[in-house]
Formats: sequence, C-alpha cells, structure tokens
Amino acid sequence: MIKVVLYGPESTGKTTLAKQLAEHFNTFWVPEFMREYLQKKWDDEKELVSKEDLLPIAEGQLKLEKEASKQSENLLICDTNLLELKVYSEYYYNGFCPSEIKEEATKDNYSIYLLTYIDTPWDADDLRDRPNNREEMFRIFEAELKEQGFPYEILKGNEKERFDKAVKIIDALLTE
Repeated sequence: MIKVVLYGPESTGKTTLAKQLAEHFNTFWVPEFMREYLQKKWDDEKELVSKEDLLPIAEGQLKLEKEASKQSENLLICDTNLLELKVYSEYYYNGFCPSEIKEEATKDNYSIYLLTYIDTPWDADDLRDRPNNREEMFRIFEAELKEQGFPYEILKGNEKERFDKAVKIIDALLTE
C-alpha cells in the first residue's frame, strides 16, 4: 500500500490537502488525532498539551491509521504521523520525546512525505501558538526528514498549485 504523509508546521494546509487528495483518489485519509485530542482538552479544561499527553496522542494516531489502512486498498493519505509528534515534542520539551514515539516515528513506513511550506496564510485558533516561528519550524521539519533519510517533496504555492503537485507525485507512485 502507498502511504502518503502530509507533514510540516502548523497552519500550512495539511488537513485541507489531505481531504482534497482523498476525495480525488477516492480513498481514505487519516485525520490528525492530536488536534482532536488537544481541542477537547482545551474545551474541557482550558489546558494545553503536556508531556503526559504525548503517548495517548501517539496511540490515538496509530489507531486511526490502522483502522483507515484496513479500509484502503492501495492508497492512504495521512494528515500527519508520529514523526510530526516527535518534532513537536522535542521542540517544546527541550529535546524530550518518549522512546516509544521515537522508535515508531523513525520507522520507514511511508512512501512519501509531502512537506508543506509556510507560504499559506496563518490561521489562528485555540491551539496554534507560533505564528512567528514558521520559518524555524519548517527548517526543523525538513532537517528531521533529511536525518531519517525519508523521501519527501516540498509543496509550495497556492492551494491549487500544491494540490496539482501532490496529485502528480501520487500518480507517479501509483504507476510504479
């Protein structure tokens, strides 16, 4: 199965693109569990992410991906994966990331990472908190891909340009 990951800093259009690609290719997409989990935590307790949330978030993401994989025949679009959780964990917690997340995040389980660039408008919400650190975060995300040796392509431009490039990349993977 071809597994495509939308990966990159917050507010760079990953969810929008994941939905569009899944619809275009008539397949399933895996939503970002962390967003749902943390929004509920914010709504219920007015608290942001803590170290204690990392493993439940990872488990929830893996569960969603496993369920969607069972339903998909040849292509799965992932709004994120554990490598993104690893990057954020290490960024927010001075290099700390639970070993279980590191181990799973660094497995080469995906066909391609589509790294979303920061040339999209910032969309503020309850959870997004670093509108001025987008360039730094992009460099960190790309450095992680390079360090792991994972295949990736950078998506830049407007929504249509990103979509068209992603379709072209996925089409090539499907015909290999």
